[in-house]
Amino acid sequence: MIGNYTALDLETTGLNPKYDKIIEVGAVKVRNGEIIDRFQQLVCPSIALPEKITGLTGITQEELLKAKGSETVIPQLLDFLEDDVILGHSVMFDYSFLKKAAVNQNLWRPEQSHLGLDTLRLSRIYLPELPSRRLTDLCLHYGIRHQAHRALGDAESTVQLYSVLCEEFCENALGEAASKQTREEREKTFAPFPLIYKIKRESPIRPQQKQKLYSLLEQHKIIPDYDVEKLTRNEASRLIDRIYFIYGHST
Repeated sequence: MIGNYTALDLETTGLNPKYDKIIEVGAVKVRNGEIIDRFQQLVCPSIALPEKITGLTGITQEELLKAKGSETVIPQLLDFLEDDVILGHSVMFDYSFLKKAAVNQNLWRPEQSHLGLDTLRLSRIYLPELPSRRLTDLCLHYGIRHQAHRALGDAESTVQLYSVLCEEFCENALGEAASKQTREEREKTFAPFPLIYKIKRESPIRPQQKQKLYSLLEQHKIIPDYDVEKLTRNEASRLIDRIYFIYGHST
């Protein structure tokens, strides 16, 4: 069992890091198997929050409008993470959103990399008989208290789940899959692995796009639910195309 790591969980506007945004970050720092520090922040995504995400997380658009922006929160989160091994439940999901945000802010060092631990991956290997391996269901299975779909609560629950999985399967070789492995094989399965996600920095909105978008918003009396100044070039292009699709190209 790895005793030193940081558990990470992010709540987002959707599932695609190319288009969706971070709305909450939660991280738990562990040393020698014990939680020593926590980090949690809401993040204003500068786009509208889908109603289904509010229903899932309880986070509202009003809360996010009062929250700090990604340009403030992501540097703080990176400082908290340091060069730690990152633990997550589907860790690549959280890592991809984090790296995208950091790269877009020129915060990701060329030499920067992290190793990861994934409780979802481990549960798929050692608990194939369970009908679901969602974090909520695994916590219910093991009697772990869990505040679902909030970043800090999910991160804390993942720490507890990782500890249980290590004890049950790596240390004691319980269950069919673990009993068929040697100690060395189990330790290899539980070992951190490289987190690899390639992403290029997105260009900010161009002045011509900004002028065009403001003009279209005024022309069609559209009240935007996003911050034009913080859009990327691709986001601005999609929004302009959407307005043209709905209202046509008439001037």
